[in-house]
Amino acid sequence: MTVDYFTFFNAVSPVPRGIMERLVQAGRKRVVSRGELITREGQVQRDLLLVETGVQMSYLDHDGTPHVIAFTYPPSLSGIPESFCLQEPSRYHLQALTESRLLAVPYAEVMALLDESQALERAFRKLTEHLLAGIIARHLELRTLPIAERLRVFAQRSPHLFQLVPHKYLASYLHISPTNFSKLYNAGSW
Repeated sequence: MTVDYFTFFNAVSPVPRGIMERLVQAGRKRVVSRGELITREGQVQRDLLLVETGVQMSYLDHDGTPHVIAFTYPPSLSGIPESFCLQEPSRYHLQALTESRLLAVPYAEVMALLDESQALERAFRKLTEHLLAGIIARHLELRTLPIAERLRVFAQRSPHLFQLVPHKYLASYLHISPTNFSKLYNAGSW
């Protein structure tokens, strides 16, 4: 499967086709096996990852328990955003939940294209704004909504993930115990 990143970026903000072609050409294909860590805690995210296939999960491992932060899947960008942007060690992991095909674009190549293209820089800024708005919305949901409502909102926003992601990880993402998640999910009360 080839992802049309020209269409993906242009849905956010117009970017010239030539710039998108150069971004994609700067990347190298990377195949990651199911369960493989893509970025480990303490490692710097050196590449921007464009997801072609598969599902990835970022999570914090606290005392052997994964605390899920986010899921990525095509068409999207993946990685540890703050580690990539600041070129600092990651505080958490990125793992492939399924075999994944990624296009890995080195940091230096991304920065050179951002310096050259105001349109690409604007698209990345808008993607970052969407990411920030999503993080804030999720934070508010986790702080204010009861568990059944969290599950309902998630089901409306991302129903496809119920088939793609093991439910124990969805429970972690929603801050619901696996037992309560199972009860709510099986009752269909969401």
